[in-house]
Amino acid sequence: MLKIDETFTAAGNLSALFLRVGEGGVLELVQDGEALTVSGDALDEVMQRFGMPFDPEEPVTSVASLTLDEERRLTHVRHLSGYDVIARDYLLYEVPGRAAVFALARNVAAALGHLARATSRAD
Repeated sequence: MLKIDETFTAAGNLSALFLRVGEGGVLELVQDGEALTVSGDALDEVMQRFGMPFDPEEPVTSVASLTLDEERRLTHVRHLSGYDVIARDYLLYEVPGRAAVFALARNVAAALGHLARATSRAD
């Protein structure tokens, strides 16, 4: 599992949001023991929509990574820009044959959460 975000509950407790590859290679969002399926190519679409080209020269700290299948990898990285005071969490998405992209982890988590909840309601 790969932690991609963390929020406070109404009770004031921290609640972590994870991505994992479930049975049959299905991507799932897991929060507080509840798993929601992320449909099809949702991660790819979200990363292409919100992602920026990744410059390998930028100093980033790798936190953890998740191998999605034999080709794709998602890595949680921290980056401290010259204008930031606190390092921000990003997700780096690597697919062979394409330029790597990275996006703010919070944005990706929100988009995937929205899509997963919408899909679960439609079922």
